[in-house]
Amino acid sequence: MHGAQPDKRVALLRTSLIRAGLAFAVIVCGPSLRWYGFPLGLPAFAVKYGGSLLWATMVFLLVGLLLPRLTRMLMAAIAVVIAVVVEFSRLVHTPWLDAFRLTTAGALLLGRIFSLWNLAAYVIGIVFGVWLDRLAETRSLGKG
Repeated sequence: MHGAQPDKRVALLRTSLIRAGLAFAVIVCGPSLRWYGFPLGLPAFAVKYGGSLLWATMVFLLVGLLLPRLTRMLMAAIAVVIAVVVEFSRLVHTPWLDAFRLTTAGALLLGRIFSLWNLAAYVIGIVFGVWLDRLAETRSLGKG
């Protein structure tokens, strides 16, 4: 029985490392899409909502990184709650919050303008994150 415990820890560590790597890749892709999307000729819709989709994917992966024992569906539910709270927080205006939103970090983390379309992009991004996570696990198990 004791021999099974290190295997679980190794599996959790592997899962966490994979999720960290995926989250890092998504974090790099998000700002890259915003900075280079228009110069590459991508439509405004793809740049705007692609960034929102990637943000939600990142949230899903970070939830999984912080809470690696959760099921994907629970991770997705938590990510949806976070996304909805962040989106609706855009309707709250206080001087310090509005000032933070004007910074690059504030714009990337919280956004500036409320949009119901963002909620749709977030759901798609979380579904994408579930797919990525499942794909990474399948590939990892195939190599392990």
